Amino acid sequence: MPVLLPKNAISAFPLSLGPRAKDHQPSARESSPPLEANAEAIHFLNNLQQEELQMLLFSETLAMVSDTGEPEGELTIEVQRGKYKDEFGVMSHCLLVHAFSQGFVDKMLCGISLLGYLSWDLHIIEQHTQEFIKLHILPMERKMSLVRQDDQLVMTRSVKEGEEVKTEVTFFPWSSTVGFVSEAANLLLLRVMAWRQLVPSNARFLALDTEGKLCYSTYQALGVQTIQAGHQEVDVFIVEQTVHSDKGIPGSCQFYLLSDGHLAKRIQVGSPGCCMITKMPVLRDKDEIEPAPVFEKKPLVWEEDMELYSRFLGRKEELRVSHNSYLRQHPEAQALISDFLLFLLLRRPADVVTFAAEYFGPFAKRNPPTPALRSSSRPSPFRSLDPERPTD
Repeated sequence: MPVLLPKNAISAFPLSLGPRAKDHQPSARESSPPLEANAEAIHFLNNLQQEELQMLLFSETLAMVSDTGEPEGELTIEVQRGKYKDEFGVMSHCLLVHAFSQGFVDKMLCGISLLGYLSWDLHIIEQHTQEFIKLHILPMERKMSLVRQDDQLVMTRSVKEGEEVKTEVTFFPWSSTVGFVSEAANLLLLRVMAWRQLVPSNARFLALDTEGKLCYSTYQALGVQTIQAGHQEVDVFIVEQTVHSDKGIPGSCQFYLLSDGHLAKRIQVGSPGCCMITKMPVLRDKDEIEPAPVFEKKPLVWEEDMELYSRFLGRKEELRVSHNSYLRQHPEAQALISDFLLFLLLRRPADVVTFAAEYFGPFAKRNPPTPALRSSSRPSPFRSLDPERPTD
């Protein structure tokens, strides 16, 4: 993400679009082989872990200072969980990146803001950037939006000089953006590298240059250095990012990162001044996941448990009282059961279930009455007691 630097309006705000495009006319990329990210870059992006990214959600503020140490402005970066509503009204969870800086360049007010929505694998969903510089003669403002629509990435760029506005729209096939790192994703990717203390070797990503053209972006580890942060000295992991534009010289930025991903210092190569922290943040340690405790299963001897045994006796007495009350209210139930047991003991059938079914069968409302002393040796209680009649 371009960050305002004092006393160098051109490097801080590369607003020139080069050859002007017609108003609201889509641009076509010059015929050339399509750029592709290499396997190392794609592998690095594909191996990002959501648990790892969740440790990198925080806000930070850096002071913009001149080469003489004078304060020139402020840079704020915030990454948090968010929700994104698409054109169909469907809500989805995402990463929300917001960055803002404002300061003075040669006593002229200038600023830049960025708002990006990313998936948890850092694919761009939508991003908006706005840059301005209040020149005394002709104020300038540049806006750019990136929106994924179906199978393409739509880029809209506009430049306002005074009252004149020039707009350019470019369409990138989504398949051509594999390994693409947006400005919002770059801020998170740097935190990942600091957290891992590792830069992917020979990785070549895709990015957009100041002209809105796809180009290569590379990262290089410059080692560990001790710097002054506030009132204490800390070790920082230095990463240099270079955007290799098709036209013009490459642009490089050096990021001095603390162990948990906080940005301690930022230098744009070739520009005076820098951004740096004025107060040491509280560093976040890696969470050590402890193994889940294992509890051995022990047999439950409820008779020896005073509380369970007391509840058992209480429930037993409750049921006894309830059953006796019911039988007192329905004496015919006890008479019916007594008659059945007496008849069972007199007949002593081999199949007690079938005998019971035949005995209680006449009490069913849907069955016709049958003689009380029919045979008790029928093979199935579910057959009709009447002999089968041949159908006509």
